[in-house]
Amino acid sequence: MSDEDDLFSQEMADVTPLSEKRSVVYLKSSSPAERREAEEARLKALDNPLTQGFLDIIALDEPLDYKDPGVQQGVLDKLRKGKYPTQATLNLLRKPVAECRQMLFDFYLSAQENQWRTLLIVHGRGRDANSHANIIRSYVAKWLKQLDQVQAYCEAQKQDGGAGACYVVLKKSAQAKQHNWERHAKHSR
Repeated sequence: MSDEDDLFSQEMADVTPLSEKRSVVYLKSSSPAERREAEEARLKALDNPLTQGFLDIIALDEPLDYKDPGVQQGVLDKLRKGKYPTQATLNLLRKPVAECRQMLFDFYLSAQENQWRTLLIVHGRGRDANSHANIIRSYVAKWLKQLDQVQAYCEAQKQDGGAGACYVVLKKSAQAKQHNWERHAKHSR
């Protein structure tokens, strides 16, 4: 026996073989539509870059507040005052974390597709730091930072949900930038 075989035998000494009993499990077959729907859901979940792992829970008295480096402070100030009209709203109240994750990502994709720039996300606040609403609030803050097109977000005005909601500003699409450039180029001639 070679040294390698001897080492392998030593490592495997406390391993017990699997039993010879084998059981067969029959799964209920699903319809082609159900299989297609399940596959689409699986692929959609794979494409979602939002993470669910480690979470820093945000204290209840700490307002949500973020701006991408390079974004002017004035943009965040106007956002805080509710000066940008909200183009779409997402309600995450009382939804499980996994569902909120997917809903937020789908909402983000819709915003890009429809060229919405200012969004309102209602996440709830809760009465204590470990409440479900505050967990969702903390995840929303984490997830928004993971999305490339998010320029800034902050706590909403009282009439839009206050600490239980946040405003989000997305970057302009390439098409919107081109349109803006053409509009301003005509005036400068």
